[in-house]
Amino acid sequence: MSENRPQTFERLPATDDERAVEGRATREAVVDFWTGRYGLPLDTFEDYTFWEKGAGKVWAFAADLPAPAEVEALGMTFLRTRQEHWKPTTDAVQRFGREATRNVIVLEADEARAFIAGESREIDRWDGDWGYLIAAHEIAGAVEPIGVGLYLYGELRSQVPKGRRRELG
Repeated sequence: MSENRPQTFERLPATDDERAVEGRATREAVVDFWTGRYGLPLDTFEDYTFWEKGAGKVWAFAADLPAPAEVEALGMTFLRTRQEHWKPTTDAVQRFGREATRNVIVLEADEARAFIAGESREIDRWDGDWGYLIAAHEIAGAVEPIGVGLYLYGELRSQVPKGRRRELG
């Protein structure tokens, strides 16, 4: 097995059989995660390549490049995989979450304001899976993803990064 090179973007292998770095996610597993957990259509990511930089930091790029790529950034941060439960990024949820059909919690106006501010809230009406959910809010007649929330024991914990939190009146 090869070693992870933390400063280099390495393309995710297509399948387990192509994996050269132990613990690295595969393209197949990443697509299965999004289609299985959030119900995104299978073709959502067909024009994207997936790259790992560091341990478990997966990036999505809407093009292709020769691998490895020694650049600072490539596309958008997309998913954290080298932990017990995979965690989608806020950027990924805001970009792709509109197509989700599962594990989306639509927040009322006061809940959405609290969520954007980084607050946790008790939510009794959710009867879906625990774990990372797509938090959304209805805006101008459409449900728009806000970010990632961690739902545990009746509480939705905002995962909005500190630098992106906002106090809305």
